[in-house]
Amino acid sequence: MKLATYTFEGRTRTGIVVEDKIIDTGVDGSMIDLIRDWDALKPDLEAKAAAGGGQSLSSVKLEAPVQRPGKIFAIGLNYADHIAESNMAAPERQVWFTKAQTSVNGPFDPIEIARGTMTADYEVELVAIVGKGGKHVSADDAQSAIFGYCVGNDVTERMWQHATPQWSLGKSFDTHAPMGPWIVTADDVGDPHQLGLRCFVNGEKRQDSNTKHLVFNVWQQVEHLSVGMTLEPGDVLFTGTPGGVGAAMDPRQFLKAGDTVRCEIDGLGHIEATMVAEA
Repeated sequence: MKLATYTFEGRTRTGIVVEDKIIDTGVDGSMIDLIRDWDALKPDLEAKAAAGGGQSLSSVKLEAPVQRPGKIFAIGLNYADHIAESNMAAPERQVWFTKAQTSVNGPFDPIEIARGTMTADYEVELVAIVGKGGKHVSADDAQSAIFGYCVGNDVTERMWQHATPQWSLGKSFDTHAPMGPWIVTADDVGDPHQLGLRCFVNGEKRQDSNTKHLVFNVWQQVEHLSVGMTLEPGDVLFTGTPGGVGAAMDPRQFLKAGDTVRCEIDGLGHIEATMVAEA
């Protein structure tokens, strides 16, 4: 099932996406509430999807599926080709950083280039949305902790990222965590480690890989994070980016106002944004 957060006539709600239509779930609350109550809600939502109806997707504004996650974590250096282009050694342990809640952005909303900065960069990533979550979740049990997946762009301000040993500030600028266009539930995705993913800038393909090349797979990521913290419904995990980022090109190619960035993943759809200068 595809589940989206959308705005229509001034009201934001959750919906089921069926082909080119979106059907109001009728669920009170946000996507996090829907995920938390999924087991009870699923039969009714499946019936609504089968009944059809709804309104045209083109008539609504799609929002980030989870607009205010409790936690946003992202893993660095998690594809071998990205590690090589970064001139860094393969990490023995998982390298995590946080992205601020306020960096969340809609799937087709503009992405800001912050005042006084010139090194905004793109990173297409598979995004895992936590379902049941839990603490001390083993890799063997991690699949049941994930609700679904969507497309993400871990937009990064490189100068700020590398100004200090901690990357979080350079990863947390407003609008720098676009994701969507909807969540595809885990049962419909199947194996999340066999998905092609690509990023295009102004139509030029910059990244082209497959999640089978993850250094630490999604299950290992869940196991590692849940050692120290309870993963909760709606938490967001950016699972790493492959090679081809603008900072590694020769000469380096950072994003500028007017550029369009499209990120896509097989079976999940695409997100696309125009880069704009912060007002």
